[in-house]
Amino acid sequence: MMMQNPQRQMPEISRSAWISKTAVIVGNVVIGDNVFVAPNAVIRADEPGSSIAIGSNCNVQDTVVIHALSDSEVVVGINTSLAHGCIVHGPCRIGEGCFIGFGAVIFDCTIGKDTLILHNATVRGSRIPSGKVVPDGQTITRQDAVKGLEEITQDLADFKERVVKTNMDLVKDYRKLAEEA
Repeated sequence: MMMQNPQRQMPEISRSAWISKTAVIVGNVVIGDNVFVAPNAVIRADEPGSSIAIGSNCNVQDTVVIHALSDSEVVVGINTSLAHGCIVHGPCRIGEGCFIGFGAVIFDCTIGKDTLILHNATVRGSRIPSGKVVPDGQTITRQDAVKGLEEITQDLADFKERVVKTNMDLVKDYRKLAEEA
């Protein structure tokens, strides 16, 4: 469902994106090429001055919530995966090629490119440098907690690339089904 926000702004969605019929997208939202938005995702830029931009080739999986506070933005870089049930709350910037894991919560932060925030992790009020991994369940709410983060491994880099490829294939397959109907 696409809706305008109280400021009468409507989402702008690339024709090559695939959006589930049960997803809710509200207001000042821009969705790039080949983006996959799964069932029950909520992408909401309805507070005054809020915006959300999702780059090309991203996937927003089932029950993901993306919301921006008044006068803030959420920017999701290209080739990024937002996995099942994560919450991305603005102000927030996510670099390209990132993976935000199941149930992770990120708010008021900047995530560098090629970074993984793994399952049930929380990042708030911090900047995570490029190429780092926030382990499962870890909470980072102070910048000094970032110092001990490990670098991404080749296994994790391969994993996040497979997730993007799988979801881009889903975009093609769902679009093909829609054309056949």
